[in-house]
This record gives sequence, structure tokens and C-alpha cells, in this order.
Amino acid sequence: MTALGFLYPGHSAEDDYPRMEQLLGSDIRVDVVHTDIGEDAHRVDALREMGAPERLAVGCEALRMSGAEAVVWACTSGSFVYGYEGAHDQIRALARAAGLPASSTSFAFAHAAGELGATKVAVAATYPDDVARLFVDFLAAAGIEVLSVRGAGIVTAAEVGTWTLDDVLTLARAADHPDADALLLPDTALHTASHIPTLEKELGKPVLTANQVTVWEALRLADRRVNAPRLGKLFTREPLVQA
Repeated sequence: MTALGFLYPGHSAEDDYPRMEQLLGSDIRVDVVHTDIGEDAHRVDALREMGAPERLAVGCEALRMSGAEAVVWACTSGSFVYGYEGAHDQIRALARAAGLPASSTSFAFAHAAGELGATKVAVAATYPDDVARLFVDFLAAAGIEVLSVRGAGIVTAAEVGTWTLDDVLTLARAADHPDADALLLPDTALHTASHIPTLEKELGKPVLTANQVTVWEALRLADRRVNAPRLGKLFTREPLVQA
């Protein structure tokens, strides 16, 4: 049994995690601890407060007690708003607090893009444009070129959590670029776990979504590879090792 730990802000798309657990197989356990979201706003000051070390540290004891082998801060905007170096500092503090290997969704995107060989991407962000631009800057610092970006201007995670597949498809089509190696959907408040094959078929390329890459990152930290094609191209890479 491999136990994976996640610190998830609020409850907007929490049901993506048990859904992914079902798709990963019986020997993977996904444990989610909810952190205090504070003010629900895609605004830089609110996002920095949401990702503050003391907020993340609160959930660490529960994850240790669960037997988690790794912990991921399951929030993209609450990590990249610190900048590339600041986001590194954030996960170093989380690793110390948890006593476990740690990462965040922002770094999960960078590592997942590397896994797919995606050096040029398109970004379909639910955020306001200024917040979406900070994600572009983060990816640039990680060596990933963003060919196009489309922000939806949504201020709250609660609203993002109500989006349907049609809403996601509309944003993805508008954001895509013909030369992009992959499309990125960077909001963990967005339900995507059941939609990835549809998105990839529609766009004809790999699609990386926030909750998907977050779980993949935890598996990477735990040194596990799992064949789960219903979670997209990212989970069908060779060679496959199922230990």
C-alpha cells in the first residue's frame, strides 16, 4: 500500500481525489486534509495568505498519522504567487513541518511537463489575467515556454467548482495553440478528474490538470509509477512499473 497525502484548500473540487484513487488501483490510498482557505479570492494578497507556512503546518500532523509517504500542497495559485524561489521555500518549510518529502501543484506542473517532454505549452486559467500571468512567469522560470494564455477572470474557487465539462472545454479551446505540446489547466478548484480523456481527444494533445498532476507528483515523490490511462497521457508513459 502506498499512502499519499494532500493539503487541499477548501472543498471546491475535493471529490476529484477519491475519483482518482479509484482509477489508480487498490494499493494506492489518497488522504486529503483540508486547509483553511481564508478569504476565497483569486487575488495575490489573499493567495499568499492562503499558502502561508503556518496554515499548511496545521494539517501536517493528520497526514503523518495517516501514514502518508509524501505530501503535496494541492494548490497552484497558492504556490506560484510566491514566485519560483519563494515556492521552493514554501515546500521546504512544508517538508520540515511534515517530516515528509513535499511539493506543490505548481512544481507538479513543471515536473509533469518535463515527463511528457512538453517545452511549449498553452495555459487555460480560470483566474483573472494578473494571476494567470504569475503562473506564466513561474513556468518560464522552470524552463517552459507559454505560447498562449487565456484567463477566465473568475475571482472565487467556489465559482470555479461549479464549472461543467462544457465550461472547461470552452476555455480549453480558446486557450489552445497549434504549436503547444500540451495544454495546462492550473486550478485545483476545477473538476477535471473525469474529463481528461475527453479533453485530450478534443484537443489532440496531452492535457495537464491541477488535481491530476498533484496526484502524479505525490506518486513521483513516493517513487511509484501507475498505469491509469483514464487519467490521461501523463499516466500512460513507458516504461510502466507497478510494484
